[in-house]
Amino acid sequence: MQSKKRGWWRPELGLALALLAVGVFVVVGTLDVSAAASAVGIGPRFFPMLVGGAITVVGLFYVVDVLRGGRGDPEESEDIDADAPADLKRVALVGGVFLAFTALLNTLGWIIAGSLLFFGLSLALGAEHKIRAAIVAVVLGVGTYLAFVNGLGVTLPAGILGGVGLE
Repeated sequence: MQSKKRGWWRPELGLALALLAVGVFVVVGTLDVSAAASAVGIGPRFFPMLVGGAITVVGLFYVVDVLRGGRGDPEESEDIDADAPADLKRVALVGGVFLAFTALLNTLGWIIAGSLLFFGLSLALGAEHKIRAAIVAVVLGVGTYLAFVNGLGVTLPAGILGGVGLE
């Protein structure tokens, strides 16, 4: 344990402020949503406002807790080395996979780009069975597309598979 005093700034405060900022961002972003309310009176702003408000409240409580001296619990798991350095190679790979996904989404469409996202993440996180990872990635890509498009009525980019008849 460190015995020297490090000042008022701690990593916990950074996380608390980030959580608070995300909550405020969701609430402010939801204010721009305009559409008619449903028959029950719940419009498209209800759930984003509920989630954003909850995140904001939790963020506020977390900031207050950290400023009053609260600390995160130290890692006590037996299979994790808290002193091991971060694996920046994996972090960079995961970031690269997400950047590639965002660059390819509109061109390739959700099914292909999403499948590549899931497959790339599984490889970046250490999947040993690449064929199984690819099959699961395609199932997840198609499944999430169908769930959002058919189940929720959300439009996702079809990309090069547009007109295949998956909608």
